[in-house]
Amino acid sequence: MSSARDEKATVTYSQKATASSQGSLDARGTEKAGDVFVEVTSADDARLAELGYKGEFKREFSLIETVAFAFSIMAVIGGVSSTLSFGLASGGHVGMVWGWFIPCLFIMCIAGSMAELTSSMPTSAGLYYFSAKLAPERYSALASWVTGWANVTGQITLVCSIDYTVAQMITTAVAVSTDGAVVLGAGPTYGILLAILAVHGFICSAATKVLARLNLFYGFLTVGATVGAIVALLVCSGDQKVSTKTAFTSYENFTGWRNDGWAFLLAFAAPMWSLTGYDSAAHISEEVADAARAAPIAILVSVAAVGSMGWILIIAASFATVSVPALLDTDLALPMGQLLLDVLGKRGMLAVWSFTIIAQFLCGAAQGVDASRVVFAFARDNALPGSRWWKQVNKHTQTPVNAVWLVIILSALCGLLGFSETAFSSLAGQYPDYSASVIGLYTSYATPIFLRVTSGRHKLVPGPFSLGRWSTLIGSIAIAWVAFIVVLLCFPPSQTTTAAEMNYAPVIVLAVFIFAGGSWVVSARRWFVGPLPNIDVKGHGRE
Repeated sequence: MSSARDEKATVTYSQKATASSQGSLDARGTEKAGDVFVEVTSADDARLAELGYKGEFKREFSLIETVAFAFSIMAVIGGVSSTLSFGLASGGHVGMVWGWFIPCLFIMCIAGSMAELTSSMPTSAGLYYFSAKLAPERYSALASWVTGWANVTGQITLVCSIDYTVAQMITTAVAVSTDGAVVLGAGPTYGILLAILAVHGFICSAATKVLARLNLFYGFLTVGATVGAIVALLVCSGDQKVSTKTAFTSYENFTGWRNDGWAFLLAFAAPMWSLTGYDSAAHISEEVADAARAAPIAILVSVAAVGSMGWILIIAASFATVSVPALLDTDLALPMGQLLLDVLGKRGMLAVWSFTIIAQFLCGAAQGVDASRVVFAFARDNALPGSRWWKQVNKHTQTPVNAVWLVIILSALCGLLGFSETAFSSLAGQYPDYSASVIGLYTSYATPIFLRVTSGRHKLVPGPFSLGRWSTLIGSIAIAWVAFIVVLLCFPPSQTTTAAEMNYAPVIVLAVFIFAGGSWVVSARRWFVGPLPNIDVKGHGRE
């Protein structure tokens, strides 16, 4: 930690400077605009005060813990295990291997642009704050409103979908351990989901220091489980491995689309669903030491690590896959479970699967923390119904406990869609093109990036991490990719579809945007002004 953060910085704000949040610190850490002092305890909180917010959390996430947090949310082995069927159906071996690799290149562009924005404006408000500051002044509040609602929608549905896959993994383990004698249906699966959500609620309500240490453990466990699965698949498949040519070039189309090229594109949903949540480093930046440096590093390192490790795991799975149709026809909830059973046998599969379940469970816990910080920040700016409740910080843990339980309750309600396989698939992304969570999150990712390369090109004050002259090019690639993937995710799984097989993701997302748009026109445009400074000009920041 630098000596600058060990010294107290005293910041002076006038009423005008506080309202605009545009002031900057002079060499002594004091803004000479009035006679009201807000005392902060670190350079991090001084920067946060410049952005308009007082520090309300303890900064107890170190760089490595921040990286582990973002990495854990994308849980490599859990993400690959949950989405293996995407690539299997959309190209077989080619869909698995290249359907993961290609999107990862574009996701790195999105991560780079997001890292630059986070370094400049390290606040829990994150994406919707970025949009507000980069949009033309006339549309600042609207840009913030749309981005915030898109992100909240994606965050909560992602919590639900991650925890639902944990429940599916547990039902898969039960089916294997009983040799198929016990196959749990929608009711028991929902009951397991509720139990998982409840446990996550208590974990996410813990103090920042506890969460930081837990996420470091999450990260190491996820890496260990992923490496173990890679080694097990490659070693135990022995002479049954397919050839290198087959593993990388064999193409099979089981999607229902006659055009093989289009069918292959549907495989892109696997990494798009797995590599979500890396904006979490921005959302916990008010709990991170040296946030302007640590948060962008965490975004870039976590995405690169998950992308590369996921690809290696998928290559191992491709070599071990003897029959694509057999895996797709399994009675187990997830084809990855069948693959491990075929390669490792019952005991070996259950051993690896146990660690997979734990990794995905910890992924859900980390995502719960992320979602609660988004809800807290949006409520802090009075953008949610009942904001006065959700923006409260617990005096004992100094974490937004009310926001945590709102996320848990809403996730449980979303889980009711699990009684309709098609509806839940549309919500959570259980099939290649059924991804409301992906559409919501990546729309919120792309909006501030779009504003960065257009109206905000000259507004951004670079932080310690900057893309420099490459910012516009990388940002433009990121925007184009998100526009393409959002359209892709709105298509049904087959060229001819029925009401039961229809992709309802656009309906779900559109419903949220109709609500957000309607509430804006009817009411919010009169009172929502975007990020609302909460500097207490009569008091002091946290000691």
